[in-house]
Amino acid sequence: MKVLQIKDIERKDVPIYYRRLFSGILVLELVNKQIERAISFTIETKPTGARDILVTLADPVDYPLVPLMKEIKKYLNELDDSGELPF
Repeated sequence: MKVLQIKDIERKDVPIYYRRLFSGILVLELVNKQIERAISFTIETKPTGARDILVTLADPVDYPLVPLMKEIKKYLNELDDSGELPF
């Protein structure tokens, strides 16, 4: 399993400055097959500076959930660190 990309990322307007809501299309590679699923995720910055990422998939994925979420959160963390998420 590999997260290839998250495309069509859109930021939703939220009045709370430390919480950012996004939606997009998750592209995964599972057993030499690409699948796309709608995804929404929230990145909340805590007072300590740590980020808390909450991921919601619109449709089920035929793969164990814990390693899938771990990879998605890792990918989202890298996107946020590199500044590729919309403002």
